[in-house]
Amino acid sequence: MAAAITRKPITALLACCGAFMVMAASPAYARTDDAALSASPLGEGDSQFRALFADWKSLDRNTAPIAKVSIPSQMPLEKATLTSDFGMRIHPVLGGRRAHKGIDLAAPSGTPVYATADGLVGMAQWFSSYGNYVQIEHGAGLETRFGHLSGYTVRAGDRVTKGQLIGYVGSTGRSTGPHLHYEVRIAGDAVNPLPYMVETTAQEAFALARGEGGKGGPE
Repeated sequence: MAAAITRKPITALLACCGAFMVMAASPAYARTDDAALSASPLGEGDSQFRALFADWKSLDRNTAPIAKVSIPSQMPLEKATLTSDFGMRIHPVLGGRRAHKGIDLAAPSGTPVYATADGLVGMAQWFSSYGNYVQIEHGAGLETRFGHLSGYTVRAGDRVTKGQLIGYVGSTGRSTGPHLHYEVRIAGDAVNPLPYMVETTAQEAFALARGEGGKGGPE
């Protein structure tokens, strides 16, 4: 009786060992998906993590890099006289009260005009009543516009850096005399350029002398 009782656990143990041996010897049993999951301490969670990690890697490959944004922060001319402010005014050519979407800076013809921030030239051509015109894109919908130039030194598609020569003061387009029409726009909307013409707020009060001179504007 004792021998029979002893044989039963031994038989069961041998059966288990045999099953493990068959699994190890047979490729079909060697590594199924269920076996792979059971081998991981995370079980089903490990499979989910692997899938999620693959998605992250895919997103990392397909996500566009964040575009650089450069904020204008200097005078477009070394010396100039502010002859027409931003905002409502009596138009010097058309007459009547109209919104002036930039400022007019009087200076002699041929005075160098400089980029006020790093950017990409979007336009460099004759543009309606702006006359000879340069437009620079600075990222995130920020752009600067330079009008009434006598000429320009850049082309559309050029990369420019802050302080780079881009053109010369003139009186082309709708203008009463030599001056630069300068605009700053955000997402297409014109904003007052004066705060963008200085690097510190302390400089703002001394940025420009006001006086008479050339004026104009597309609006």
